[in-house]
Amino acid sequence: MTESNITVYGAYWCPDCRRAKKFLGEQFIPFKWVDIEQDKAAEEFVLQKNSGKRIIPTIVFEDGSFLVEPSNAELAKKLGLKTEAKKTFYDLIIIGGGPAGLTSAIYAAREGADVLLIERSGLGGQAGITVGLDNFPGFPEGISGQEFSERIAQQARRFGVEVLQAVDVERLEEEEGYHEVYTSDGKHYHSRVVLLATGASYRRLEVPGEDDYIGAGIHFCATCDGPFYKGAKEIVVIGGGNSAVEEGLHLTTFAEKVTLLVRGDKLTASQIAIDKVNEPSSKIVVRYNTVVDAFEGQDSKLKSIKMHDQVTGEASEIHPAAAFVFIGQTPNTDFVKEYVQMDQYGFILTGHDLVHKGDAMEKQPLPFETNIPGIFAAGDARHGSVKQVASAVGEGAAAAISIRELLKRS
Repeated sequence: MTESNITVYGAYWCPDCRRAKKFLGEQFIPFKWVDIEQDKAAEEFVLQKNSGKRIIPTIVFEDGSFLVEPSNAELAKKLGLKTEAKKTFYDLIIIGGGPAGLTSAIYAAREGADVLLIERSGLGGQAGITVGLDNFPGFPEGISGQEFSERIAQQARRFGVEVLQAVDVERLEEEEGYHEVYTSDGKHYHSRVVLLATGASYRRLEVPGEDDYIGAGIHFCATCDGPFYKGAKEIVVIGGGNSAVEEGLHLTTFAEKVTLLVRGDKLTASQIAIDKVNEPSSKIVVRYNTVVDAFEGQDSKLKSIKMHDQVTGEASEIHPAAAFVFIGQTPNTDFVKEYVQMDQYGFILTGHDLVHKGDAMEKQPLPFETNIPGIFAAGDARHGSVKQVASAVGEGAAAAISIRELLKRS
C-alpha cells in the first residue's frame, strides 16, 4: 500500500469514524488513524479545526483541506470517485463490482455491449480484502487480493465498461419492457438486462479493533488465507456452527493448535463435525461461553484478542497468529427481496433451481436468469454458489454468455 496522505482523527467508540475508516479501506485508500482519546495534541488539533468543537471524524487531506463528519457520498466526491453515469440507457447494468460482476462486464463489453457497473463500496468485493490468492489459476506465486481486484477492474475499463463507485442501488422496477435501476442519490438508469452480482457480507462481531485488522490477522476465509499461517503455533476460530467447525478442522492442517471461541455452551455444527473435534487426535481446543470484547494489534497486525467468560465474568486474552471469524454470511440482496425469488436465507434463485422449485413460469429461464426475465444473478449472492473467487469468475463468464443469448433475441 502506498504512503498515507490522509489522516483520520477520531475515537474508538465513534460509529461515524468506523464508517469513514471502512469506506477508505474498501476503496484501498491508505490513511493514518489518530485516536484523540490517546493523543492530547491531536485532540487540540481537532478543536482548533472545528472552532473549539470536539467533532469527529475530522479527516485531513494532503492539500491541507479537511472534512468533518462527512457522508460516504461527500468522501467519494472529495476523492474523485465517479458516482454518476454518462448516459441513462445501457444494454446491461451490473450491480456489484466483485469478481463475478467484473468478469461478466469484461465478457459483455468485449462483445460490444454497452455496460454500466455500479458498486456501493470497493471494486473487488471480498477478494479485495483477502491477504492473497494462492489457489487462483495462472498466478503460480500467488497474488494479493488488492492487486487482483485492481487488475480485473483495469481490464474491465479497458473494454469500455463504465464504472460507478460508492453508489447504492435502492430498488429495481420494470417499465415498458426495460429494467429501471434506482440509486440512493436520486438517479435512475434504464437497461435491457440487469445482472445482480452483489455478493454476500461476512457477519462481523462489531467490537473494537475488528475493522482495523481485517486482512492483517483477521480473516473470513480459511481456504483463501489459512495457508499463509502454515506452521503457526495457534489460530483462533470464532463461532460454533458448521462453518466455524469445518473451517477450524481445515485450519489444523496449517497450525499446531486451533482454538474455537464459542459464545454458547455447545457447538451447533453437524454431529459428524463435532465428533471430529472430539477425536483424541484432534488439534482443536474449544472454549465455551466465550465472548470476544476487542482485537488489539501492533505494527498494523493483530497481536491479541481480549475476551471474557459470560458465565463467570472472568476476563482473559489470547495471542494467536490469526483469527478467523465464522458467524455467518448475509447476502446483499435486501433491495430486491420483494422483487426476485430467493431461498429462505435471501440468496437469489436462478435457472434450474427455479424450475425445480415447481412454480409456474411462462418460459424456462436461461442459466443464471432469475424469475424476472432479463434479470440474472451470479456470484456469492446466488443460491448454490460456492463462495470462492475462481467460481465467482466462472459464474460471471457463464452469466455473460446467457445474457448474450438474451440480447441476441431482443
